[in-house]
Amino acid sequence: MGAGVTVLVAAVSIPLAVSGSGSDEPCRQVSPAERALAGDPTAATRALDPGEDLARLPRIRELLAHRSVCGDGARALGAVVNAATRATGPGEPHTMAQARGAYAVATVLRDREIPAGLAPGVARVLAEYVVDAEILDPLNASEANRPAVPAKEARPNREGFSWLGRFLAPGEAHAVFGHTAGGLGTSADIESLVAELAKDPQAFAILYDAGRAHFAYYLERLTDEGGDPDHRPSTDKCFESAPQDWPDFDLERMAGRIGDLMRFRAQHIRDGTIADAAAFDSAVREHTRGTFRPAVRQLATRPPMGDIADRPTAGRPAGDLTDGRYQLFTVLDTWADARGVSAERRAQLRQSTDDGYVIALASATY
Repeated sequence: MGAGVTVLVAAVSIPLAVSGSGSDEPCRQVSPAERALAGDPTAATRALDPGEDLARLPRIRELLAHRSVCGDGARALGAVVNAATRATGPGEPHTMAQARGAYAVATVLRDREIPAGLAPGVARVLAEYVVDAEILDPLNASEANRPAVPAKEARPNREGFSWLGRFLAPGEAHAVFGHTAGGLGTSADIESLVAELAKDPQAFAILYDAGRAHFAYYLERLTDEGGDPDHRPSTDKCFESAPQDWPDFDLERMAGRIGDLMRFRAQHIRDGTIADAAAFDSAVREHTRGTFRPAVRQLATRPPMGDIADRPTAGRPAGDLTDGRYQLFTVLDTWADARGVSAERRAQLRQSTDDGYVIALASATY
């Protein structure tokens, strides 16, 4: 295995041939050695790991950042980025190398037109890191000072708080998409990347599924009072907090990501990028895995991010799938009914969800 990995990684670093096409930029030919990476996750991870100092980022950009890819090459590259960044199996947490690879994919493709065949593969990368991708501008990204952080940095402090989010799996590394490498002038821009991916109905469905799956996952870990079970009262009386504070914030943020998707869809319809809205929406419904419902009792498990995005569905979505607010409220109300959440707390959670969704939907164009 070791020798094979070395050969494959070395092959990726060699300038690759391109063949002509009718576009302004010649299409890029994906080599057999590059295609083989999709079947060898170890080699793929090594090929897309930029290193903590991001020194190998130019090589990864050469591999992925092309407007036109010959034949089925874009889809082949989508398989490569998934092999490189996904967990090795159910229940398995991401490694530092895999998380750095996810950061590299998002960084080299920012502000670029992504070939249609590659878009679903890149969307699956963001789905695999659904918790990390929802934190667009983490307060501690500059302090993290690296493209990924180890599991120990995700551990809650004595108040039960972690800047990387709530209910995180033990032992899992996290991609820090908000990290900016000052000297290199590089960073991931998840919002612009999602805007680009939202042009593709399959990519749209993947991101929408992941966001709704995380919403259901989060709710089923809250207390019957809609609070964070890991919250501990602060010892600093100047900064008192309640168990409901972070859930309110997190649900607003999650709903905002769904609102972003719907805003980008509307923008692409207005500017003609999506030429047939009905056909696009039909394709999204065809590609979506289904709807997601929280468990009827509180869960204490902390599965890794890949398992969150891959959680089982509870059937086909009812109602208008492109009405994100309706889809979120349906899940929230079903959970609140099952858990006996008070009317007052339910109203607060609905308001947080509504605020996030509506504000994102009405935001300025990207």
